[in-house]
Amino acid sequence: MTTYQAEKGSEPAAALEAAAAERLMGILNDGSAAVLISIGHQAGLFNVLAGLPPATSLQIADAAGLNERYVREWLGGLVTAGIIGYEPASEAYVLQPAYVPSMTGTGVDNLARTLTFVTLMGEVAGKVAARFRTGGGLQYGEYPGFVQIQAADSAAVHDYSLVDVILPLSGRVADLRSGIRVADVGCGTGHAVNLMAQAFPASTFVGYDFLAEALEAGRDEALRLGLSNVRFELCDAAALDLREELDLVTVFDAVHDQAHPAAVLRNIRRALKPGGTFLMVDIKASSALEDNVDLPWAAFLYAISTTHCMSVSLAQDGDGLGTVWGVQRAEAMLRDAGFRDVEVLDLAEDPFNAYFVASV
Repeated sequence: MTTYQAEKGSEPAAALEAAAAERLMGILNDGSAAVLISIGHQAGLFNVLAGLPPATSLQIADAAGLNERYVREWLGGLVTAGIIGYEPASEAYVLQPAYVPSMTGTGVDNLARTLTFVTLMGEVAGKVAARFRTGGGLQYGEYPGFVQIQAADSAAVHDYSLVDVILPLSGRVADLRSGIRVADVGCGTGHAVNLMAQAFPASTFVGYDFLAEALEAGRDEALRLGLSNVRFELCDAAALDLREELDLVTVFDAVHDQAHPAAVLRNIRRALKPGGTFLMVDIKASSALEDNVDLPWAAFLYAISTTHCMSVSLAQDGDGLGTVWGVQRAEAMLRDAGFRDVEVLDLAEDPFNAYFVASV
């Protein structure tokens, strides 16, 4: 990274200042569009638009069961953002076809769903700003709807690739079919562990999390699926006290926001039997800031870390590791916890995460 300086009032300085102002105006507009996209996703508008020919705001509102005045104003914002097309003569709107794959459906390509994190960050921004002065962080309960947003985002990846693509990375699929003991630590609403339990009925599964609300969702889903080989236990991963009881442990995007991640990794290491396997999925970024400058979504990672992942750790008097702890530090911490043969893998299906396979 290089810093350029110019004498104030000089022609180069004026050009740099104009470019900076233009950049900030672009951020203002794009940030505003992100909020509108988040609202549209939550209101179901993109799926409605994708199923309609060019339509008026009234027709769109009727199809979505929404208030026309709000819909019309929302449409105006996304017309000016270039995402929705508009024909003045007929007053008809249409979702630009190129955006349909990235804004509709329940699959991994739906980035409109991911943009709901932006409005969540906005809801807590004032509280987080106060912590800049006082220290500490926000408790999980101070993030309205976060569990549901994260669960929906993770479910898209897991429904698409968990059983057929992600689990094979562990090298334990044959064992899963014959029957082994598995735990998912920091399981959240339990969708991943339920998918595994459904796919491998000979194995037994347990999901651990310290959010009772999330575990209830996991239990309800297991009941709906008729699963008898999975259970959910309320447990802080830093207090997990098992000794050589498990064959496979999975953690999906949950280590970096633990209060004491090093302790969690040591606990997982102790819980595994000799020859056991740990499959950890976490954010794919570098531990060095300068190496993240060209990462297209780096600003988002640092923002979600500041407003959530680091904050919830600090709220528990934790280490505040943060979302962008990086692949290098993650690998080093796995080795420090006593794991051997740590392998870092990538999946084309999931550019946001790195996959760590470690053995005992």
